[in-house]
Amino acid sequence: MISEFAPAKINLALHVTGRRPDGYHLLDSLVVFADIGDEVSFSPSDQLSLEVTGPQASCVPTGADNLVLRAAQLMAQGRGGAITLTKNLPVASGIGGGSADAAACLRAAARFWDMPLPDPDAVLRLGADLPVCLLGQPCRMQGVGETLTPLAKPLPPSWLVLVNPGIAIATPTIFRALTQRENPPLPASFPLFSNTVALAAFLHQARNDLEPAATRLAPVIARSCHALRQQNGCHIARMSGSGATCFGLFSDRTTAQVAADALQKAYPSWWIKAAAIRPPAPV
Repeated sequence: MISEFAPAKINLALHVTGRRPDGYHLLDSLVVFADIGDEVSFSPSDQLSLEVTGPQASCVPTGADNLVLRAAQLMAQGRGGAITLTKNLPVASGIGGGSADAAACLRAAARFWDMPLPDPDAVLRLGADLPVCLLGQPCRMQGVGETLTPLAKPLPPSWLVLVNPGIAIATPTIFRALTQRENPPLPASFPLFSNTVALAAFLHQARNDLEPAATRLAPVIARSCHALRQQNGCHIARMSGSGATCFGLFSDRTTAQVAADALQKAYPSWWIKAAAIRPPAPV
């Protein structure tokens, strides 16, 4: 059996800078990955199949439009394999779950069938978040998701508390609700962040341009961010992606875990996890 980790994708900042004639929005985003996520595994089989397990399995459709299955079919070319997706992340939550799963499927399939990954255009056609999830390291994401620039300077060790209030939000709905699509990009270059406080100061000058629209449609997002901001040691709280998951940024694991435990006690029905930001993989 071959397994691949599918880490949660977090948009620390997400600027919407325009829209192409074909309707796709142009983005400028600082993306990182957390050390929690889903897992995709391949086992030998004559037929290509998908089984979904894990605490969030009931929320995942398993039909032909499942993104993991579509990713596998892109590479299968008549090959068989029994795919198991262990679903730990909430669906439609702004942390790249489906795209991360599909990217993990591509990596696992390449190893399982001993073949190269699909070309970048084919990966992008699966979804705008697929290229960044396939890269899987801190980077700047631009265009519709196809232009990726790994960070020249590593981020300081930092921790996140992720909060999802138990609602799923369709990304196209949020983009349709935007009232402003021509916004300034992120700075041309990022400074060296000496610590998490410096990273948070930079993020305070940035935005998630989808957050106001998402909050109008789901006011509980504002409540999630407010709850995070009240926690000791939270340097900034913001929505990730198109929501509804929000994150708080912390300097150390202990403070983040204490905050996560306090929030879980206060909001027992919410999905709440503390996680480290993953560093780039060793070269």
